[in-house]
Amino acid sequence: MSAGAPAAFPVRVVGPGELPGCHAVRREVFVAEQGVPEAEEIDGYDTDAVHLLASGPAGPVGTVRFLHGAPARKKYARAGVGDDTTAVLGRLAVGRAARGTGLGAALVRAVEAEARRLGLRRIYLEAQVPALGFYERLGYAAHGPEFDEGSGIPHRAMTKAL
Repeated sequence: MSAGAPAAFPVRVVGPGELPGCHAVRREVFVAEQGVPEAEEIDGYDTDAVHLLASGPAGPVGTVRFLHGAPARKKYARAGVGDDTTAVLGRLAVGRAARGTGLGAALVRAVEAEARRLGLRRIYLEAQVPALGFYERLGYAAHGPEFDEGSGIPHRAMTKAL
């Protein structure tokens, strides 16, 4: 379990065999609740990403991924993510059953810990505008104008030094 994770929902780095659990949470949150087309949500970068998954007694309840190195540069070139010291956090999703438990913050902290372990020095993310306060409370700073990253939901870029 990562530091700060709610005891009922341990967070861990997972391999390709557990991607179906990550996808299930992302489908619940992004596809079913927010109306993001599944073809955009499952974007082809999952095989290049580091995935973290939180599970409870009934199965997966939260997930997040991050990219770094060449995959991050390729996917986020428009945002100027161009060095090998940056992790790009994305696809943070907490299912209804675990909301309000602190799991979202635990997932972000787990990404930060794993990124530090890999020698990365910065986190970049594109936050949905309604979630800006959540990330700000975790030490992230917003910069630049709002933009639509393709889902129809306004976003802002945010960063945090590790």
